[in-house]
Amino acid sequence: MPELGRLLHAGPFHLALRAALAARGLPLHRVQHRLAARGIKLGVTSLSYWQQGARRPRHAESLRAVTALEQILELPDGALLRLLTGPESAPGPARPASRSYRALVSVGAAVERLVEALDLPPDGGLHSVGHHERVRIGPAGELWSRESQQIVRAHRDGVDRYLVVHHGDPGCDASRVRVTAYENCRTGRVRCHPTAGVVVAELLFDARLRRGDTYVFGYGVEDGTGARSGEYVRGFSYAGGQYMLQVRFDEAALPVRCRRFARSGPRAPHTGLADLTPSGRHRAVHLVEQTVRRGILGIAWEWA
Repeated sequence: MPELGRLLHAGPFHLALRAALAARGLPLHRVQHRLAARGIKLGVTSLSYWQQGARRPRHAESLRAVTALEQILELPDGALLRLLTGPESAPGPARPASRSYRALVSVGAAVERLVEALDLPPDGGLHSVGHHERVRIGPAGELWSRESQQIVRAHRDGVDRYLVVHHGDPGCDASRVRVTAYENCRTGRVRCHPTAGVVVAELLFDARLRRGDTYVFGYGVEDGTGARSGEYVRGFSYAGGQYMLQVRFDEAALPVRCRRFARSGPRAPHTGLADLTPSGRHRAVHLVEQTVRRGILGIAWEWA
């Protein structure tokens, strides 16, 4: 096993772990069971992320799991653990430059805590090729629901899920928000932050993607729990791809003015302002951006 020896000496951690798993011929679910027998709870997804280099063990429980892995894989004591004390692993496949949740939404810190609790990598491994989104505003002016159909492309191997982030309006009861998978996916774990009115939900794909693969899926979010809404925004971590947003109003709650806008961040001024006129019968306005930029796009409206 000369390659394993070299990787245990020089790293990086994820390649050394992958080589050790291959050398012992242990599938991830068996490793998970052996960890559980030692009283350590660790999901197969986390193990997969570790060996892909999408995430590194950092917390005390994760480091305890690494020590147990050394025993399970019959490695010298500290062989894997010491690879985590050096600099970060070398970057994986080239991917588009991205922006963090904190740079896109005012509740970014709450979103990042929920993502970390799910033990998911900050970079989901996907960027948007096309996204059509339809938002419905209810009879009291509340955000009633939204439906999305997306086309994404993987910029690393092994991607098998998408993370939905929903931020309700003030007063939103996050525990009552429902996320429903419609097409080519199913709903996984759902977590909410009641104070921030944030819901984070996994959509699990029907296939595991390789770098460069595209995937089409659809989902919906039902809310209706917040106060009267005044805008709908979408944050973009990556540049590129087409985006269409349509907002449809209930006949009992029609705005007096609608405008599209862009922002570079949650506290930045509105730019690219343009008035939008609701269509008569369908009471809807929309925007289309052929190639999005990193930042925020949205539609705002005013009530009488």
